[in-house]
Amino acid sequence: MAKCDICGKGVTFGIKVSHSHRRSNRTWKPNVVKVKAVVDGTPKRINVCTRCLRSSKKTGKVTRAV
Repeated sequence: MAKCDICGKGVTFGIKVSHSHRRSNRTWKPNVVKVKAVVDGTPKRINVCTRCLRSSKKTGKVTRAV
């Protein structure tokens, strides 16, 4: 599974517990989008989670390339 290239967010693991308390493993996957962005002056394709994509509009870390 893809990781965010900015914050490093990836898959996390946990335990799913049913109503009868049977336990089984499960995963939480981040909402990662492949985006064409300008990094160090050159356009590149990077994997960015949507939270970093939303917050980068305010901070200006990642500029989307057209």
